[in-house]
Amino acid sequence: MKIAIVDSGINPEHPHVGKIAGGVSLVSDDYVDHVGHGTAVAGAIREKAPDAELYAVKIFDRRLSTKFHVLQRALEWCNENRMDVINLSVGTTKPLPEISPIVVSVSGFIAVQPDADCPRDAYLYRDGIFYASPYPRSIPGIPVELNLKGASFAVANMTGFVARALAQTGRDSIRSVLIAQAANNP
Repeated sequence: MKIAIVDSGINPEHPHVGKIAGGVSLVSDDYVDHVGHGTAVAGAIREKAPDAELYAVKIFDRRLSTKFHVLQRALEWCNENRMDVINLSVGTTKPLPEISPIVVSVSGFIAVQPDADCPRDAYLYRDGIFYASPYPRSIPGIPVELNLKGASFAVANMTGFVARALAQTGRDSIRSVLIAQAANNP
């Protein structure tokens, strides 16, 4: 299972992450994380998909800001390198231009929203949206409310669940499998 983490890079020395399979930086000379965000995302994914090959696709360097063409190139790299899952959690204050057909060739998108009441080992599904915990892996000795949190980590947690489901089924039925495995599905 090849998972691309389109973010600020990954620090493979972090104990929650371990070995990464490779990657690319579209904004600097290396794909090492200098801000910690991509590493925290990778740790949350690694927890749920421990055998996955993680790839750093660095679109942020010293701050969590990038240009649209960098994001588009990142998605092209993911397609060219046949990633099975792409963890993409970006926001914008401006409307994005239409993304080229490269995104269409990626096997679908799953909308994710954070739900602080959702346990980290489960996710919910309602009204066409998946809900996951907005917290990354816990840090021993740090209260959960002082840890990082937000939509990025809900997406990372859901990415781990997607990787698990893909290991059980084919791409064509992934959405129905995820809905069936949601914690609130009877």
